[in-house]
Amino acid sequence: MARKSALLILTDKGYYCPQADLYIDPWRKVDKALLTHAHADHARPGMKHYLAHKDSENVLRLRLGASISLQTLEYGQPLIMNGVEITLFPAGHVPGSAQARLSYKGETWVVSGDYKLEDDGLSPAFEPVRCQHFITESTFGLPVYRWRPQSQVAEELNAWWRGLAERGENGVISAYSLGKAQRVLKLLDRSIGEVYCHSAIAQTNRALESQGFAFGPWKAMSEAGAERQRGALVIAPPAASGAVALKKWGDYETAHCSGWMNMRGQRRWGNLDRGFVLSDHADWTSLNKAVEATGAENIYVTHGFSAAFARYLREEKGLNAQTVKTMFSGDDAAEDLDKALMMQAEKAGGES
Repeated sequence: MARKSALLILTDKGYYCPQADLYIDPWRKVDKALLTHAHADHARPGMKHYLAHKDSENVLRLRLGASISLQTLEYGQPLIMNGVEITLFPAGHVPGSAQARLSYKGETWVVSGDYKLEDDGLSPAFEPVRCQHFITESTFGLPVYRWRPQSQVAEELNAWWRGLAERGENGVISAYSLGKAQRVLKLLDRSIGEVYCHSAIAQTNRALESQGFAFGPWKAMSEAGAERQRGALVIAPPAASGAVALKKWGDYETAHCSGWMNMRGQRRWGNLDRGFVLSDHADWTSLNKAVEATGAENIYVTHGFSAAFARYLREEKGLNAQTVKTMFSGDDAAEDLDKALMMQAEKAGGES
């Protein structure tokens, strides 16, 4: 990320704004951290002070500790730090996710974090932000990754569950505890049966519901009675796929919701009965739309297929695009968060 400007630089701790003395999604302990969202590759423990969107507050306190020093902002609410104007805009990734715009003396950067363009009805939809420098993810930065509308995936998901219920069987969907699980909850047709959530997801649900989010009726797995044999649906983190608690649910089929289900063979590798293509990241088409909408000439590509996407932007779009290596990958971090929440639930006596 070498250049003449010093508004934002990449260090061994992550992106750093020297003028504001602020890191964005730092990988190691720092004094001041601006977080784009609460997934573990973006929200690490041990910072002295945190800055994030208000909808991330309860999940961050759940994940990082109730007593963390945390300041929150609304979308579009500017904050001035030593002359640098910092503003958050919707990223559409998970509840509380945000793009961070930093502006100083006519230079503007946007750190997008993770994002998707489709309005999922859960998080505020992605909002393009004009800038000169844009940092974008590329988790699914290949042309093969193109998502169908969420409504179509919801129809398939509910048809699968309905078929199970008619046979008197249960379903277990693996979904990450922050973002994907709540999105699935909102898509489910409750006329089919009861919905239960693993303790790690239940904790996250409650943290978000206390801030005004609504996902429809659900119960914790520990509340299940005889109806667990009658067409119930369980949502659990991928890390809990072998948990003893799930084996109490009799005959059930397994499914996973992820953009990776777009590739043939992924369902087999995961030993799953079904795979549903539902991603909280932008697909190929959306990545290109997002980059174009910013008007930025300088693009910094992270995660996933970063080299391929950066090369495409250079050769086909004529942009100054380069790759940026980061310490974490999104899916690994999401599973780390799930494992941490599962450990918290076990300590509190919850069902794992």
